[in-house]
Amino acid sequence: MLGDVILPVVRRLAAGMLLAAAISLPAAAADRAWVGAWVGAWAASQQVPEPRNALPAEAMADATLRQVVRVTAGGPRVRVRLSNAFGTAPLTFSEVAVARAVRPGSAVVTDSRAVTFGGRAEVTVPAGADYVSDPVDFPVKALESLAISFHLPQAPAQQTGHPGSRTTTFFAKGRHVADADLPGAGHTVRWYQVSGVDVPAGAQTAAIVAFGDSITDGFGVGPDRSERWPDVLAERLQADPRLRRLSVLNHGIGGNRLLKDELGPNGLARFERDVLAQTGVRYVIVLEGVNDLGTSVKDGPMTPETHARLVADMIGAYRQMVARARARGIKVIGATILPFVGCFYEPSAAHEADRQALNAWIRTPGNFDAVIDFDALMRDPARPDRMRPDLDSGDHLHPSIAGYRAMAEAVPLSLFKP
Repeated sequence: MLGDVILPVVRRLAAGMLLAAAISLPAAAADRAWVGAWVGAWAASQQVPEPRNALPAEAMADATLRQVVRVTAGGPRVRVRLSNAFGTAPLTFSEVAVARAVRPGSAVVTDSRAVTFGGRAEVTVPAGADYVSDPVDFPVKALESLAISFHLPQAPAQQTGHPGSRTTTFFAKGRHVADADLPGAGHTVRWYQVSGVDVPAGAQTAAIVAFGDSITDGFGVGPDRSERWPDVLAERLQADPRLRRLSVLNHGIGGNRLLKDELGPNGLARFERDVLAQTGVRYVIVLEGVNDLGTSVKDGPMTPETHARLVADMIGAYRQMVARARARGIKVIGATILPFVGCFYEPSAAHEADRQALNAWIRTPGNFDAVIDFDALMRDPARPDRMRPDLDSGDHLHPSIAGYRAMAEAVPLSLFKP
């Protein structure tokens, strides 16, 4: 009986103490302490840049890097994710800022805001880790270009980045993070040491991950032009008032394979970080496998048994992805593999049969939660093993800009309706 009286009193006292503590927090501290729902507005897959795609070490020591990204969702605040995912030693960022990019391809910015980490301007990111910033009061609109600038006292022991940025990055000696311009800066079309931008999530907000290889990464798209098929899909979503709650995160890596490391970690290895760990993800579109088929040509003649094993192993990878995503409540959408006869891989009739077998499995109801039949869209009706000439970039492997747009416009938006 006494406990029946005392326990409610204790609970009320505890609730009052928590409320008083929250009210007494300074505004900045309360903001840092607040844990709410977020959604990814921009992201890029991370890898070790190949030597031709890495910056010289001297370009990253006592240097400011300014990198432009286009967010696919808006909000009143942003969080920035720095990456040392493939670093072999801790990496210190002495200063970080976000700003509005005046235009893609330019180092000029306005409205620069400092980014903090636990209230501090400097942060050291352990080897193998990402680090999420405090929320920054910085209103952004969907499809707006942001500039992320940071200063590195020392170059990374091993760089982490995304070579397929299709966007200009600027680098300058010294500490110039808050500067409105970087006159005389060097530039490259790569991203380094930054992996994501988040915004607060609203009702039914969610992220769509486009997971794949160079066809998703946008091979052939010119610098500072948002013409990849995930870019156009994001524009379609923003044009529909019912679907503006959705963002698109491009997690394509050029040359990537499902089963073996080529350019970047293999698809199954990176699925955890690039899909399951993404902020607010609720959908994933899987378009990957053509490089597994193509690179098998380089291994020499294949027996019927090795062809069958390759197909079975690729299906096994798809099954793993589907099971792991479903376990997280993520809808998994399979995309059929585009035709590639005539490309530099020089696939045989047996490789084309492998592609047909994989696409038949992808199309089979229940294997994925839904299907986007890019093969049916992109194949030449007269030669179904080849890409349509009007959508082909000319290398018979990658779509043209018109091809990327056709792919985006072929994605049924009904897949994402609640």
